[in-house]
Amino acid sequence: MRFPGECSGVIESDRVEMGPCMPKTEPFDKHGDRYDEWFEKNRDVYRAELEAIRRLIPSPAVKGLEVGVGSGRFAAPLGIQFGVEPSEKMAAKAEKRGIRVFRGVAENLPFSDCEFDLVLMVTTICFVDDVLKSFTEVFRVLKPGGCIIVGFIDRESELGKQYDDRRKTSVFYKDAAFFTAQEVCKYLTDAGFADLAFRQTVIPEEAPEAIQNGFGKGAFVAARGMKLNG
Repeated sequence: MRFPGECSGVIESDRVEMGPCMPKTEPFDKHGDRYDEWFEKNRDVYRAELEAIRRLIPSPAVKGLEVGVGSGRFAAPLGIQFGVEPSEKMAAKAEKRGIRVFRGVAENLPFSDCEFDLVLMVTTICFVDDVLKSFTEVFRVLKPGGCIIVGFIDRESELGKQYDDRRKTSVFYKDAAFFTAQEVCKYLTDAGFADLAFRQTVIPEEAPEAIQNGFGKGAFVAARGMKLNG
């Protein structure tokens, strides 16, 4: 889900048992239209985030999944065909954008092993109960040679600090947890990912479309990790 600034297997089921994880869907079910308004009001930032992710996506075209697909604002323009989403209202919006959406949570993905070439998670880790388990599940459903791309707000950035400070009064991210780039790195490597690469944007005193390698300057960071062959 994007929150606003205020081995080829067979897909097993369109539904999945949520288990002990409790998806934080209430604000998105109640305020889904308000969520989508953010992208219209902040088009420069949205385009920069899309481009930062796009620069990490391997080519040629791949079989892709977005976990926490929300309303499909990232999956659709990036050519990602499948999504997982616990919010019914968000899933319905994504389906209208041409995404095949499966109900479920990041910690228990409803897919076979080695199913996808690419798995995307954009600000989803803010809302999951167990980040490491989520990344381990992504590792499982990726083909050897596939990759995960994680988009997140760096907690150490100025914007990240503002979001964190305002969490308790926010409709959308009152239950969110923010992470530093170093923390995300550790979760990725602990889950088995290697050859990490980063792009950052929403950089203070830079043009809105500015994108740089690495992290430490930009509020929005995209991190890629590879599931190496063997």
